[in-house]
Amino acid sequence: MKETSKYSRIIAGTMTWGNWGKELSTAEMELLMHRCLELDITTFDHADIYGDYTNEEQFGKAFGKSAIKRENIQLISKCGIQFDSETRKNEVKHYNYGSDYILWSAERSLKLLQTEYLDLLLLHRPSPLMHPDEISQAVHKLKKEGKIRQFGVSNFTPSQIALLETRLPVEANQVEFSLTANEVMYEGTLDDCLTKHRLAMSWSPLGLYFKEKTKQTTRIKKILKELSKKYEATEDQLLLAWILKHPANIHPVVGTATPDRLALSMEAVKLKMELDDWFILLEASNGYEVA
Repeated sequence: MKETSKYSRIIAGTMTWGNWGKELSTAEMELLMHRCLELDITTFDHADIYGDYTNEEQFGKAFGKSAIKRENIQLISKCGIQFDSETRKNEVKHYNYGSDYILWSAERSLKLLQTEYLDLLLLHRPSPLMHPDEISQAVHKLKKEGKIRQFGVSNFTPSQIALLETRLPVEANQVEFSLTANEVMYEGTLDDCLTKHRLAMSWSPLGLYFKEKTKQTTRIKKILKELSKKYEATEDQLLLAWILKHPANIHPVVGTATPDRLALSMEAVKLKMELDDWFILLEASNGYEVA
């Protein structure tokens, strides 16, 4: 089985730590990193594009001041998306998975994060022009030089992963998965993670529940109100517990920068949702009972 246990069960997503969200100062990021470690959240999820290509540098400055030992945390980052911003000019939003670009982007992430290696490098989104030879050349070089420990993808289908695996192993897949966005349970992505022992991660694990009022979220809210009393848990925790019950051993990437909500997320790991309740929530989400 490929190594997945080194990553914390709840992963801290850093997308909203910078100017795409809370706009934390260096000191505030440092404090939040320490609070994460106190909660046993040791894995931090990045992407080169976060904060218009600025988050990694901000996080790196905080990490450099934190006195946290590198071996006590895991750093994940992603590359490949190019878009026009104040910090990087592009004529059109696109993906770049040429070997030279992957190498340049990974080495840039290392420099900005102030680390000698990434625990996991992900290709951010699949490109119709990606070639496994180009990607393999870059990944093998990065691994040989000790600059990345593992390689994976984000938002890839099983067939797209199979294309890459004609040249190199793919050890992880980070996909959108929540009670309100559960398509990956049905189209083979989570089956692929389970059967191939890939690290499965879910971004936006709370889905649309707190963002939109729809018929779907209204049905879910009615059930969560009842289950909150039964399990003595918050709605956030129950939504995470629903994901955590899946046999693919999914690691939710929790995007909050609020310490109290991070603490609640870790408490969700202890919740053992009963089988009937899991399906009651699925039925509420889908709007119909399973066949």
